[in-house]
Amino acid sequence: MLGHQVLGYDEVAKSLDEKLLLLNIARADNGEGVHFTSTSSIAATFDWTTTAGIGGRINAVSTANYLDLSLGSSASENPTFSIVPVSGEEFTRRVVTPFGEEGFQFLVFQGGSINQVMRLMAGGIEIQTEKGGFVRFIENDPRRPRECAEFRHIALHLQWLNNNRKLFVRSLVFDEPLVTDYEGPMRAEDINNGFDKGLRWRQKPNGSFELMRPTAGRVVVTNYDPMALSNDERFELNERIRNNPKGFVYLDIRPGGPGGDFPIRGGIKLRSMLQILDFVAQGIRRSPELDVAPDPRTGKVQPGPRSTLAINVTEADPKGNTTSIYFDDQYFSINDTHWDRTSFQMLNVLFQTTVGKVENVGVPITISK
Repeated sequence: MLGHQVLGYDEVAKSLDEKLLLLNIARADNGEGVHFTSTSSIAATFDWTTTAGIGGRINAVSTANYLDLSLGSSASENPTFSIVPVSGEEFTRRVVTPFGEEGFQFLVFQGGSINQVMRLMAGGIEIQTEKGGFVRFIENDPRRPRECAEFRHIALHLQWLNNNRKLFVRSLVFDEPLVTDYEGPMRAEDINNGFDKGLRWRQKPNGSFELMRPTAGRVVVTNYDPMALSNDERFELNERIRNNPKGFVYLDIRPGGPGGDFPIRGGIKLRSMLQILDFVAQGIRRSPELDVAPDPRTGKVQPGPRSTLAINVTEADPKGNTTSIYFDDQYFSINDTHWDRTSFQMLNVLFQTTVGKVENVGVPITISK
């Protein structure tokens, strides 16, 4: 019984998170502000009571006596839910701040379709010169159909490369120089102390020493293996793209490599949680997305559905197991396809990273059964 109830409470908490997320999409579709709450805790008290008794009867006529055995048990359950309104300056800042490149890398690394991740997370692509100068911006917005189609062409091209294992999405790893020219001589204790701290000394051809620190730098999306570059080339590349804000993922599809007849250099600009919700809400009625076929330079790849995350709005309660909510006299539900369920799952993961810890973000509301 206990195991069944624990799993039931977990399913309730999961369902509440999904419905609140869908409710905020419906609010955005209606032009209203979003508001979030979080189930911070579920406390349940279980009481089991058992009783047992033995009674006897003596029959005055018969020689047979009887013993009666009685057993009884009862169980009660008293769950208490604590719901916290998620608000305040810190949470608001997280909602309006673009996602970092780590979230993008995580979804792709976990096997998410890069085409699908880009359509959901990216507001567009900034095309840059080799030295990082701005050229133009390609917006992922159906209200700009030509730019939106171009963005989708790039996303599909990256998906084709990824399907054929010709795309690399990873952090630049290199040895960062901390001390470049130390004349020495080096002491054994200095070398040992460096190793203990994750540092290492290296002797240069001119006889001097340099102190190096292994570093994980910015995330890159490339059609070449960044680890095939020399350490100095990786360091210089990271220094060049450090000028991009954290909400940009460096993109470099070079000529001469796989897919290089469609060269792209720039940054994938990531959205904030609020921007993603607004994008999905706009796609319901105000700005539906487009059907876009792959670019002729791209190999065979499935273009994916028209909508990044399709939300159905109906008068009747939708059937099936799809997530749905009732709002403003209509039912809003997730389109019941694998693509849309996966997009909604991605959105839910991103939302959980945005909420973070819920301690001390508001006054909890306690509901007891």
